[in-house]
Amino acid sequence: MDHPDDSPVCLGTVSGWLGPGASVPPLPALNDEEGPRLPEGLPPVVDSHVHLFPDGVFEAVWRWFDQYGWPIRYKLHTPQVVSFLLSRGVHRVVALHYAHKPGMARFLNSYIAEVARAEPRVWGLATVLPGEEGAADILAEAFAAGLKGVKLHCHVQCFAPDAPALHEVYAACARAGRPLVMHAGREPASPQYKCDVHALCSAERVERVLKEHPTLKLCVPHLGADEFDAYERLLERYDNLWLDTTMAAANYFPMPVPRRLLEVRPERILYGTDFPNLPYAWDRELKQLLALKLGDEVEAGILGQNSLRLFGGC
Repeated sequence: MDHPDDSPVCLGTVSGWLGPGASVPPLPALNDEEGPRLPEGLPPVVDSHVHLFPDGVFEAVWRWFDQYGWPIRYKLHTPQVVSFLLSRGVHRVVALHYAHKPGMARFLNSYIAEVARAEPRVWGLATVLPGEEGAADILAEAFAAGLKGVKLHCHVQCFAPDAPALHEVYAACARAGRPLVMHAGREPASPQYKCDVHALCSAERVERVLKEHPTLKLCVPHLGADEFDAYERLLERYDNLWLDTTMAAANYFPMPVPRRLLEVRPERILYGTDFPNLPYAWDRELKQLLALKLGDEVEAGILGQNSLRLFGGC
C-alpha cells in the first residue's frame, strides 16, 4: 500500500475553547527555551503520547497544521523522533497512530511494529477504523506482532465512543488485556474535521463505555478536555479509566491547568506530549507539571510509573 497523503491530524484549532462559532487562525509558535535533556534526578520519564507515522503521512499532517493548527516546531520523521526523545533522557516512548479510512490499519500497524522491534524502548500501539471489515482480526494480528494497545481518535475517525461499531474493538482489547487510548474528549475541536465533534464526544458517552465494558482499560488523552469536572467525577467512580496530560498541562491553550483533576487519582494520570507536533519546546509540559510541586510520589507516578504499569504488562 502506498503511503497515504491526505491524513487528518491529531489536534485542531481549539475554536470550541474560545466560544461557539469562533473563527480561529492558526495559533502561534511560542519560541520558548528548550532544555538540552531532562533534568538530573528525575524518576524514569515515559512519554505516553508520541505520534509516529510513515514519512508521507507525517508530511500531510504538517501541511494541515500549517494551514489550520499551529507551526510545527519539530518536523522530524520517525527515526529522528525516537532518537530525539531517547537521547534527551526519555526512558520509554508510547507510539500512537490512527487510520482515517478503511484499508490503512494493517499497513500502519506493521510499520509501528517494525519500529518497536528495532527499538525496544518504543512501545507501539495498534489502530483500526471502527466498523471496517475484519476489525477484530486486524487487532489480533497487531497484538501478535507485539503491539501493546490500540489508539482511536473520535475526531479524525468520526465516531462516537458509544457507537455500536466500537463494541467489537472494546471486546478485542479487553480479551487481550490491551489498553485503549481514545481521543474521546470534545476538545481541541476544529471546523476542519469532517464531523461535529461536540455532537459525537462527551464524558457521558465515555461513561457508558466504562459501564458496559468494565474490564476494558481506557485512557482518554488531553485530560478529557474540555470537560475536566466531569472527568474528575469519572476517575473517582471507575477503576478502568486513565487520562493523559497531553497539551492540557502545558499552559498553551486558553484554559487553566486542572490541578484538581491531577490530584483526585494521580495513579491514573499519564504524562504525554503529542511530540513531534508541537508549537513549543519539547519539555514545556514536563516543566509545567514539575512547577505544580505535586510531591515526589505523585510526580514519579505521572511522569512514568503509571504508564509502565499500564502498558508494561502487555
